[in-house]
Amino acid sequence: MSLLLFGKGLLLGLAIAAPLGPIGTLCISRTLERGFLAGVAGGLGTALADATYALLAAAGFAAFATVLSAISTPLSLAGGLFMLWLGWCGLSPRPVATAAELGARDLVHTTAATFLLTITSPTTILSFAAIFAGLGLAAFGDGTNVAILVGGVFVGSLAWWLFLTGGVTLAKARLPASFATWTSRISGLVLIGFGLAALTSAIVSLIVA
Repeated sequence: MSLLLFGKGLLLGLAIAAPLGPIGTLCISRTLERGFLAGVAGGLGTALADATYALLAAAGFAAFATVLSAISTPLSLAGGLFMLWLGWCGLSPRPVATAAELGARDLVHTTAATFLLTITSPTTILSFAAIFAGLGLAAFGDGTNVAILVGGVFVGSLAWWLFLTGGVTLAKARLPASFATWTSRISGLVLIGFGLAALTSAIVSLIVA
């Protein structure tokens, strides 16, 4: 039972992390600009946010769904503004850094940025709730099972980001130096697009309400 529950959590983590949205483009951009560790730091932030949602859902799916419904508009506003800011920063990328120049503070900032982006993403919230229910994880027992499920989600999500970051790092050696700059700019435009969409959705919800 424990292994099956961990496997379901693993699948949930992979399913949530794999679609290449604003978070994926940001992690790819950070990897190309600043190296493998920066990409992993971004993935770690996302995996921690996914595990947080898993913990909330496992603690009480009905309450989780009610809370999400109540705060979806403020989260959309916050997430939209944050994506606009990250997108604007991406339009003027920093010079490509070597691994030796990348400090611990940069890694913490990257982890924090992707955590906030994930935790305020309306798309992530809706996808998480739908897949969580679809896998039959809406209600079950004790703290041990909760810990197993959350661990599975974290491992699955982080495994995807390690795979993606590793692949981008290997490909980087075969690409021209300007590729990282243009990827960062495209990532910035993608983030701005998602941010505007989130803000529009939140504003429409406020008007309708």
